[in-house]
Amino acid sequence: MVLIEWRDEFKTGIAAVDYEHESMIGLLNDLYAGLGTEASAEEIEDFLGEVYARIQAHFALEEKMMRAAGYDQYADHKSDHDHLLDEIRDIMDRHHDGGYENYDEDLASQLKSWFVDHFRYRDSRLHKVLG
Repeated sequence: MVLIEWRDEFKTGIAAVDYEHESMIGLLNDLYAGLGTEASAEEIEDFLGEVYARIQAHFALEEKMMRAAGYDQYADHKSDHDHLLDEIRDIMDRHHDGGYENYDEDLASQLKSWFVDHFRYRDSRLHKVLG
């Protein structure tokens, strides 16, 4: 089972950006697949932490590019990034506090809905402007 399946609706229309995003989803899926069905609470926490770290690193790079270019929608774009990171952090905290059993479904749902909107609109515009 994969966490997130790459779909055409995630595409921004910019080949390099789409490749990077598809690769990131692939990494998340590889991490998820490595858990197996009998993952311990510690393995799940490690997985969620790695997801958070990888997405945070991707955002930091994107935000650096936006600041350097004086991107006119930086604040809104960064706010989207912060919102997703907060949602992932909430999932991590709920799992840590009580053995949160549906972390995978909630994480997949959050990431899928976010990827569709953010990739298609914010990232597509960003990379066309910075292009």
